[in-house]
Amino acid sequence: MNMQSLSALMEDELRDLYSAENQLIKALPKLAKKASSSQLKAAFTGHFKETEGHVKRLQQIGKILEIDLGGKKCHAMEGLVQEGAEALELDGPPAVIDSALIGAARRVEHYEMAAYCSTRGMAVQLGNDRVAKLLEETTNEEEAADDKLKAIAVDEVFPEAAESGDSEEDDDRARPAGSTRVGSAK
Repeated sequence: MNMQSLSALMEDELRDLYSAENQLIKALPKLAKKASSSQLKAAFTGHFKETEGHVKRLQQIGKILEIDLGGKKCHAMEGLVQEGAEALELDGPPAVIDSALIGAARRVEHYEMAAYCSTRGMAVQLGNDRVAKLLEETTNEEEAADDKLKAIAVDEVFPEAAESGDSEEDDDRARPAGSTRVGSAK
């Protein structure tokens, strides 16, 4: 692909973001359905609504710049969504599965924050304050979503997951190599 200007690069990045957000609209309901934690379900459902708003905001940017945002596939998001799909297939204690879902979702949020920040910087450099402001709004929402996921993880899900594992397996990991459990034939 021949990229001759910052403006052309920004347009390409916007198409990438548009594809990414549309992929998330399909993925987030699946994460919400699989989540056991009511707080995590609510976070995924709430972020689904925000993601619909992100798509609308990108469409608004497309109108401002008079560009079509369709026609590109965000391969990075495709991979992140695939990792999330792997978490959907896991079996185990609910809090452990929720931990995997949070990890997948936070990787998505960090990708989006980086992409929106970078694209916003291009808009600022090009003097397009309206576009920059719209991108900043989405960046702020992505940061808030990541903060919410982190809080759910730290305050609820990770502590519960740490208590829910196979206690025999956990005991073996904590025991020095070569030692045995009392009453164990190991």
